[in-house]
Amino acid sequence: MTESKMVISVDAMGGDNSPRAVIEGLAIAAKKHPDIRFIVFGDTAKVNPIFQQFPILEKVCELRHSAEMVHNEDKPSSVIRNRNTSMFMAIDAVKKGEAQAVVSAGNTGALMAISKLTLKTITKIHRPAIVSIMPHRYGRYVMLDLGANTECDAINLAEFAFMGNILAKRALGIARPRVALLNIGSEEMKGKDEIKQAAQMIKNSKLDIDFIGYIEPHEISNGLADVIVADGFTGNIALKSIEGTAKQITRMIKDCIKGSVLAKFGLLFMLPALVKLKKTMDPRQYNGAMFVGLNGLSVKSHGGADAYSFSCAVDNAAKLVRQNFVPTIREEIEKVDFDELQAVLYDLY
Repeated sequence: MTESKMVISVDAMGGDNSPRAVIEGLAIAAKKHPDIRFIVFGDTAKVNPIFQQFPILEKVCELRHSAEMVHNEDKPSSVIRNRNTSMFMAIDAVKKGEAQAVVSAGNTGALMAISKLTLKTITKIHRPAIVSIMPHRYGRYVMLDLGANTECDAINLAEFAFMGNILAKRALGIARPRVALLNIGSEEMKGKDEIKQAAQMIKNSKLDIDFIGYIEPHEISNGLADVIVADGFTGNIALKSIEGTAKQITRMIKDCIKGSVLAKFGLLFMLPALVKLKKTMDPRQYNGAMFVGLNGLSVKSHGGADAYSFSCAVDNAAKLVRQNFVPTIREEIEKVDFDELQAVLYDLY
């Protein structure tokens, strides 16, 4: 494999549609990013026949055999120290400096556990979080945590707000992102104690954050905030609800057009607008959530990703590598006294 400025390691066996969707996705990504090289980990007996169907991959991919894989039903505790799985080997390539990022569509819990064990958490950060970029009415926003931590305390939420703020600056180019906590109401007395405590900590701390308070789920799409912070349980439910709603609207539009002759005729005039709407609402192009707070870039693709969706996860990984996101967030975090956040909490409560 030739020298390149960027190398991404890939777990070819992760996800519902692996390895075909992964390999086809890499072929798409290779066309868009000719400067990227890939180290692909998987069962060569299963991967090679698909790999050979895409000549473009021969010059940009190195295939390494892995004897085992992480299954969707596997518990993280049972696979976390198994060094023979394609997932472990792909993450370990980042630790060894062979790759700048890893992409996997595999078991989320296992990917988080192995990434945390192998890459380690950035000093001062208590828990890494899953973060993704999604569309709202006027642009895009960052949301975290999306499932890594089902329960969070106020410190965790405050740290998520800080890391999300940095990601919005780097990935979205927003000079001063508006940060909000996801809650069941906008009033200060609403919500769980940890949410209210986190709000007070952020407002009373020295964190350089434009904190706008609480945001309710139905307001997310209105573009009121650039960073939305939640615990992993709430964030994951919100994410899947948003994705489900987008798919439902698409299906309803198709059904309405099929059921009316006038609608089919009008489609000729509406087609450009509908194509733009479909592209904007297509959840596949926003695939690729990263684990923020680690000493390495680990990107989680949706388990049910198709080839195009997986290629988008690779796009996100490449963009963050080019922006030196991990070194940047590490440097920014080093400047923050998170003990001061704890002191604020004690003073307030």
